[in-house]
Amino acid sequence: MTETPESRAGVTDVDLSGTTALVTGSTSGIGREAALSLGRLGADVLVHGRDETAGNEVVDELVDAGSDARFVEADFASIEDVNALAETVRTETSELDVLLNNAGGLFRTGRLTDAGVEYTFHVNHLAPYLLTTNLLGHLAPDARVVTTASEAHRGAQPNWDAVTSVDDYSTFGAYSRSKLANIQFSIELAHRLDAADDEITSNALHPGAIPGSGFARFLPGPIPRAMQLLDGLPFVTSVDDGAAALVNLAASDRLEGVSGRYFDQQQIRTPSSAALDPDSQHDLWTRSAEFLDIDVPLSEASTQG
Repeated sequence: MTETPESRAGVTDVDLSGTTALVTGSTSGIGREAALSLGRLGADVLVHGRDETAGNEVVDELVDAGSDARFVEADFASIEDVNALAETVRTETSELDVLLNNAGGLFRTGRLTDAGVEYTFHVNHLAPYLLTTNLLGHLAPDARVVTTASEAHRGAQPNWDAVTSVDDYSTFGAYSRSKLANIQFSIELAHRLDAADDEITSNALHPGAIPGSGFARFLPGPIPRAMQLLDGLPFVTSVDDGAAALVNLAASDRLEGVSGRYFDQQQIRTPSSAALDPDSQHDLWTRSAEFLDIDVPLSEASTQG
């Protein structure tokens, strides 16, 4: 019998009854398996994605497991859609206990969104930044915010010219930059929450290199087929392992109160020096608000004077 993500995370004895989780990007891959895992642990789950048919299939599985679940559609390249998603969560739930910022992608072609921001950066960073800050007032006092990043962040540096232009676009460069932003955002959020004496936690993780996640479909040439052939080999991270990394941060009693950390699967790891630069974290936070034309969130709890 295949070991479930909650078993791999060592949280099968955790009871999430009475809690509500939103898992973005949960119609396939690790997000789907993490959503199902949280449902089996007793949580009510909001399933997010762009494919209504796939989303409703996940909802059906969750309902069969006893979870009160529903699908919410939103395109993360659309500010309007993300705002609407946040409004749906606020309207249809009493509070949110777990926010898994898992949605994202790696895109072959460079283009700008309506916000004038490179598409990968917008979808992978600006959307979860906007969603999370929109929901801060709706999060439970001990809520957990988990953001899917990647070891691909290593070697990346902040580059605002590249974020606002697609000249000399590089698929992997754009992806790495967005994953660096995920970690910086997660740490800065943790610092600002702490400065506000808030017990909500924020952590980021690398879920592993996962051929079976479907992520490889964004890659060029024969790479997607080659990645499929790797799936199942003993040295390759499985979808269930990646989901377990998410569930560990969402549900493990061992991580109560742990915040501002970066995990490589289920182990704490030190991210790159660029990710840990407090000036860069602060700059990302404020510039992200400028791109979205919103007030700087948690400005009264700024980590800088």
